[in-house]
Amino acid sequence: MAFALDKVREISERVAQSNGLVLWDLEMKGSGASRTLRIFIDKPEGISHEDCSTYSREVATIFDVEDAVPGGAYVLEISSPGLDRKLFKPEHFEQFTGSLVKFSTRDLVNGNRHFEGRLVSFSDGQLTVDLDQATSRKKAKTQGTGVIVVSFSNVEKASLVPEF
Repeated sequence: MAFALDKVREISERVAQSNGLVLWDLEMKGSGASRTLRIFIDKPEGISHEDCSTYSREVATIFDVEDAVPGGAYVLEISSPGLDRKLFKPEHFEQFTGSLVKFSTRDLVNGNRHFEGRLVSFSDGQLTVDLDQATSRKKAKTQGTGVIVVSFSNVEKASLVPEF
């Protein structure tokens, strides 16, 4: 059974804010009895197991009371977005300026669609990325070098590249 996630998102956001957390993302996967609702939460100092546990209890109770997830049984998973988190909102790119990112574009940029490099800046809907700082030699060879500017609207998907 398909349903709009608007109510789930609103409740998830409200519970996150009341706990000093940020709702990073949510997704519903699967169908029927094998549905899984994944909610990703974050905070500046990082998420603890206790944060996830507390959030899970509170949000699950509200979902049940408000019948926010119709269609019977589902599995609720709460976690951090992870070190390789997806970036999909302008504020995500602003927050992670200076970090290594990998992304793909809808349209070709300098003959390529897949890139990795350091996010130098994000302003006025434009990502500036230094390709010379790619961690993969193969990637650096295929994507070119230098600095590119890509419109946020051209970014199909993006994520952080963990640095150790």
